[in-house]
Amino acid sequence: MSRAPEQVQDPLRWCAVLALAFWLACLPHLTAVPHAYFDEVHYLPAARELLALDEFTNREHPLLGKELIALGIALFGDNPVGWRLLPTLLGTLALFGAMRALWFASESRFATLAYGMLLATGFHLFVHARIAMLDIFYLGFLALAAWQFAAAIRQPEQGRWRLVLTGVALGLAMGAKWNALVVAMLPGLTFLVARALAGRRRLLMSRRGAPVPGTTLLEATLWLGVVPLAVYAATYLPGFLFRLHPITEGLVFHHQFMLSQQEQVLKPHPYQSTWEQWVLNARSIWYLYEPVEGVQRGIMLIGNPLTMLLGLPALAWCAWHGLVRRYWAALGVALVYTVSLGFWVIASKPVQFYYHYALPSMALLAALALACDALWRNGWHKSALAPVVGSVLVFGWFYPIISGAPLVGPDSFAVWTWLEAWR
Repeated sequence: MSRAPEQVQDPLRWCAVLALAFWLACLPHLTAVPHAYFDEVHYLPAARELLALDEFTNREHPLLGKELIALGIALFGDNPVGWRLLPTLLGTLALFGAMRALWFASESRFATLAYGMLLATGFHLFVHARIAMLDIFYLGFLALAAWQFAAAIRQPEQGRWRLVLTGVALGLAMGAKWNALVVAMLPGLTFLVARALAGRRRLLMSRRGAPVPGTTLLEATLWLGVVPLAVYAATYLPGFLFRLHPITEGLVFHHQFMLSQQEQVLKPHPYQSTWEQWVLNARSIWYLYEPVEGVQRGIMLIGNPLTMLLGLPALAWCAWHGLVRRYWAALGVALVYTVSLGFWVIASKPVQFYYHYALPSMALLAALALACDALWRNGWHKSALAPVVGSVLVFGWFYPIISGAPLVGPDSFAVWTWLEAWR
């Protein structure tokens, strides 16, 4: 008799352990800067106005991220803890959700845990989980959506409620920041293309075929199309209640105004960069570099210098294996990277910044995890582990300059600025 196929054990507990370790690593020096820094100077005043429902400011961005910052202030006070503790939790959700998404997509323990280590030490998630900006909120909700959508495909018996959660999370992601918009369309388009390729004669009402058997295309349109838009619209409800400059002419007009604000010609900024520089990790942003209460501190945003470059050939590997060998997890990762970066290649926004690469970098590190998993499965264990171990070591070396830890003096930045463009 042939043996039953081996069942790979879900690394759920290890995912939780990694997420907890990441959250604990975010806490040191979280409140060392007692004042607003970098883009906190825009979002903290807007959050305070939200709490008072006084003047509607920072109107060019969606409201949910500022609502969550306001929630943190309401819960923990108008202080560094209230500003930054909730972002650490959303960063932890982003890490956990991303790991769970890759597990359900690949059913590989090694790829899942390697991804968790790579993402936790990839710099982008860590830096944004410790500052009251909008980016960590949309990343957290997109990771939640990816997790639920991948789980719906893997476990179609749970498909309905997981697709509902996917739609809710997509709406929240769009409500946090518009960076989520193009990626938020992918689950619905994936469902449409997969069901159409299945060749079903009753395209709208058939319950058979990929990606979630038992769910019709019509029902999927509700969960992945209507629900996200409804949730997104609901995030604007406080905008109608402000005392000064409330939304009075409807959401359509308000969005036209937001778009005009986003596309207006801005003055050149010393930290602006282009997508080619993002891909090559060739341009940094200094979120902070100044004496804080007599102590020199710095927070530099770059990607992990090792994994941002190793991820590029891994991404090509994923695209090839996804298209030619129908490795759907690899194809999905390559698609998310291409769409999320491609948006900024064609976007009409004249001034762009490296923090827009946060989402593509998450897909890039997923590609590296899948490529390392292929090495692991083929017996190249040391080669598979090397990028993961290297990422942790590089993260440890850069930790002082990405965490706001005390530095020796005003010239300390030279230790980490290996490129002139990082200075």
